[in-house]
Amino acid sequence: MEGFNGLNMGLGNLSRLSKAKSRSISAENPTGEKGKGGMATDGMGFSGARELGQGWKMNPCTLVHPGATETIADIEGPGAIQSMWFGGNITRDFIIRIYWDGQAVPSVECPLPDFFACGWYESKEPPTKGPFAQLNSLAITVNPNKGLNCFWEMPFRKHCRITLENQAPGDKVSFYQINYTLTDVPEDAAYFHAQFRRTNPIPYMEDYVILDGVEGQGHFVGVALQAGLNGANGWWGEGEIKFFIDDDGPFPTICGTGTEDYFMGSFDWDVDGKYTTYCTPYAGVFYVEQSDGLYISQQRFSLYRWHIMDPVRFEKNLKITLQDLGWRKEGRLLPRQDDFASTAYWYQTIPAAPFPKLPSRDEMEVV
Repeated sequence: MEGFNGLNMGLGNLSRLSKAKSRSISAENPTGEKGKGGMATDGMGFSGARELGQGWKMNPCTLVHPGATETIADIEGPGAIQSMWFGGNITRDFIIRIYWDGQAVPSVECPLPDFFACGWYESKEPPTKGPFAQLNSLAITVNPNKGLNCFWEMPFRKHCRITLENQAPGDKVSFYQINYTLTDVPEDAAYFHAQFRRTNPIPYMEDYVILDGVEGQGHFVGVALQAGLNGANGWWGEGEIKFFIDDDGPFPTICGTGTEDYFMGSFDWDVDGKYTTYCTPYAGVFYVEQSDGLYISQQRFSLYRWHIMDPVRFEKNLKITLQDLGWRKEGRLLPRQDDFASTAYWYQTIPAAPFPKLPSRDEMEVV
């Protein structure tokens, strides 16, 4: 009988012993090496720790200079990322990228807050300012104050590299902890991918594209959606989600019945005349931004749907679209032109097709 490799952790196997090695990367141990944590004698925490010395929070975070890309993890496999935490400046100016097994193009490329499903959480100065709402789910949690956590398991066989790019004109501070294991990876384990897209506004009578150009074998495991309304006094969630699997033609294999239905709610999330937020293990609408009576006049929504128990499997290719649809007079459906941004999450074989070019800083800006 083969030994347990320490992957796919849960209550059902939590008691099992394995030979997997636990490691963690942070600014206090940037290589993740055994017995190498807390050794800094200088760093971002020197001012506070100057009288205490080595081992006393000398370097708890990283300063990323404008235009710079910092490698925050460089790991030799085999192994798997098992959780990640980020704090500090939570802004779309930070772009996280993950490269598997020496690939030249990233398998994850996303603004930092959007990777953690909270794209409207643009940090102000100080970083604790700005919008916040709790997100509780199995795959991602966002805790006070903007503590970003992800629990997607990300196996790799040869190498993992994680970078953080600062597109802002000034320095940005990032706190992070990347927890991983060194262990054998099964032959049938696929590689984690995440891709960001934004369209503002959605062209009239066109579907929003969540994902396209995916080639290989794999399975789709979820999406985080940021919806900003361009126009007040309108319901926007009648649109159907469509999954075009393995060379589907003009009609998809899977077709939903409405946006609120796909995100596992119903009837506009309307309880007593108000949008009602919810967080569940697999789906939720956890943030609704309303008018402030002055400058903020349009509504914004943060939603997520994880296909953990019902992954959408494909053997050759996959495309996913979502309609932006409301109502007009006389009970007629209205194709809307709102602001949609999404992060799609899936596993697949590599090499993967290169992603579309990431939108520019101005095109991603939260305004």
